[in-house]
Amino acid sequence: MPRRFPWSTYSDERLLQMRLKDLKVSVEGTWLEGCLCELYEELEHRNITIKPHVWLSDEWFAPENTPGIAIPFYLAHPRLSRLEKSKMFVVEGGTEQECMRILRHEAGHAIQHAYGLHRRRRWQKLFGPSSRRYPKFYRPNPASKNFVQHLPLWYGQSHPDEDFAETFAVWMRPRSAWRKRYAGWGALKKLEYVDELMAEIVDEKPKLTRKFKVDPLSTLNYTVREYYDKKQALYTVEYPKTYDKELHRIFSADPKHSRSPLASQFLRRHRAKIRQMVAKWTGEHQLTLDAVIDNMIGRCRELKLRAVGPERQLAMDFTVLLTAKAVHSLYSPSRREWFAL
Repeated sequence: MPRRFPWSTYSDERLLQMRLKDLKVSVEGTWLEGCLCELYEELEHRNITIKPHVWLSDEWFAPENTPGIAIPFYLAHPRLSRLEKSKMFVVEGGTEQECMRILRHEAGHAIQHAYGLHRRRRWQKLFGPSSRRYPKFYRPNPASKNFVQHLPLWYGQSHPDEDFAETFAVWMRPRSAWRKRYAGWGALKKLEYVDELMAEIVDEKPKLTRKFKVDPLSTLNYTVREYYDKKQALYTVEYPKTYDKELHRIFSADPKHSRSPLASQFLRRHRAKIRQMVAKWTGEHQLTLDAVIDNMIGRCRELKLRAVGPERQLAMDFTVLLTAKAVHSLYSPSRREWFAL
């Protein structure tokens, strides 16, 4: 029987005041167990003897000093997932399919650490030095064929370790048909190397076997509110705030349309759908886009703009505008930061 938690009926405000350690959730007895069983079966099918242990923490990660995987706490209970959704607009790993994609990626890290794969010359030649400092932000080349495409935002381009983990995840995923999918790509050499490497380590003993938990949920003293304040700050980006000319092209300030709906109200009604669509097209985080839409809504209100014409066309015109602003910001030479790591 699923465990009951008093805070599951709390309001968002009350839940935000709780410390992470006091949530007392665990992987056991949740849908995550089924995902882990599937991961272990996939590893066994590939003759990989390492079975990464898991625990709950504040984010996804695989430490260098133990062959395990930390899973974010919000996946362990529907109430916490709903709060994550309300705060971040997306729940990373919130579906079985997405959870498996991330678990395969993190399993790649665990196996790399367990066998010290990054110390091999061929590994370093293909993926780069694992000792390279992790950046706070990275700016990928979406057109590059030297990296596999697995997790969103071209994550493999952020660091050599992530490149390997992404390549491993593609190699391990059942029915991925990676030889056909990546034929002619530079990334194919990496996939073939992983295929050879996994066959080599079948008879090797892992160098790292001690299992323990790094930053487990039970030790995290800060509040849920502090967690989201820090997380949301990662996606705060300064966009240009001079939207007047573009907004006037879409909406009207003509007094003869005073009976038409306010543009600010129109945008509030359509913001979620537009935000999701632009995030999908550009790779920008929904939280960042929502802040830009907020600015545009405020400017529409100050300019007393009205939504005149077919709603579908207006929504499409505004979507194109937001997409253009996002792409310009992402590729602008002045924006050194792109995706938060």
